[in-house]
Amino acid sequence: MTANTGIAVYFCDPHSHWQRGSNENINGLVRQYLPKGTDLSGYSQEQLDAIADEINNRPRKGLGVRTPLAVYRQLLLSHTEP
Repeated sequence: MTANTGIAVYFCDPHSHWQRGSNENINGLVRQYLPKGTDLSGYSQEQLDAIADEINNRPRKGLGVRTPLAVYRQLLLSHTEP
């Protein structure tokens, strides 16, 4: 990926949760809906999509109390060509 895009890629060390802070935060949010070890086959795609929508519409302190979708929308709008 780095060769094709010039974007540096970083891989965390296994079992080093402190190297993946934002990932661990999202895991914590998901665990509010789906406890660790939950069998996802008991959920429909619509139910899982609803959980994802709730998480993605939740304001985040690290995003200036904006939602991930709002930040993404702003990014897309700022990079559109006239």
